[in-house]
Amino acid sequence: MKATKTIATLALFSILFFTLQGCDKQEILRTPTEIPVEIQTYVNTHFPDHQILQVIKETDGFTVTYDVYLDKETELEFNRKKEIIKIDSEFELPDSVIPAKIKAYVVANFPAFYIVGWELEGNHQQITLNNDMDIEFTMDGDFIRIDD
Repeated sequence: MKATKTIATLALFSILFFTLQGCDKQEILRTPTEIPVEIQTYVNTHFPDHQILQVIKETDGFTVTYDVYLDKETELEFNRKKEIIKIDSEFELPDSVIPAKIKAYVVANFPAFYIVGWELEGNHQQITLNNDMDIEFTMDGDFIRIDD
């Protein structure tokens, strides 16, 4: 009896494991009605001169992200709550997407460069300058270090 329960438990965990492993799914959101309103609002507010080229909803187990591709070589990533978690561009990011304290730090310490990337990484923020330098900050915008 005990062996049967053990085998059943192992089988259940195996099925659950393989089911979660096989949940990688990409869905292209083709029409504006499929794109979450929060994402459309963010793009319209901070990138009004850009057009959405494509939105891909990625589901990986319990993780859901939205990869948003704009014209002018700009990419955005949103989490399952439709909150921005990453921005990459070939051009300077709008001031409205960069915390004021971080923007002030860059202007004061790297006046010849501008921000082309921003990302939430765990419990801190990271920016990328147009010289490919990555700089890490706390969530409050305090400088931590220059990342190699």
